[in-house]
Amino acid sequence: MEVYIPSFRYEESDLERGYTVFRIEVLVNGRKHFVEKRYSEFHALHKKLKKSIKTPEMPSKHVRNWIPKVLEQRRQGLESYLQTIIYENEELPKIFLDFLNVRHLPSLPKAESCGSIEEIDSEDTSKLSHQPVLLFLRDPYVLPKANDLAANVVIEGVLHGIFYPHLQTS
Repeated sequence: MEVYIPSFRYEESDLERGYTVFRIEVLVNGRKHFVEKRYSEFHALHKKLKKSIKTPEMPSKHVRNWIPKVLEQRRQGLESYLQTIIYENEELPKIFLDFLNVRHLPSLPKAESCGSIEEIDSEDTSKLSHQPVLLFLRDPYVLPKANDLAANVVIEGVLHGIFYPHLQTS
């Protein structure tokens, strides 16, 4: 997971004083989405996180919202805050994931590797977080050489994957 705060903007409201909204870019498993949060929401998150994990320092709460240089420093501080939480925690708290609108984060331990498919027992296949997309009924490297071998094998694999997904080699 990667998190950045590329920008912020000032919001004016008839009901309350103006405030700054920080735009958070969240990249999870190749998918990007944006979340907008006020400093008060960061502060509330910080108070909740302190109960369960060691948290980094938060940027100062008391600044004048209309000074761009100070807001830029706050943006950098909040970005660093989020990145430090991600970097220093093996497993991220649900409250943190909810704050970033991340619904599901597959959790494979960092030190664990699946290895090759032959090493996985049938009981261990439930640990895999993906399903095969293509199914080749024969090994393209064992077949005799032909000019259009690669194209035929790929086309055959795609067609079998789409029309015969229930056929799996054992």
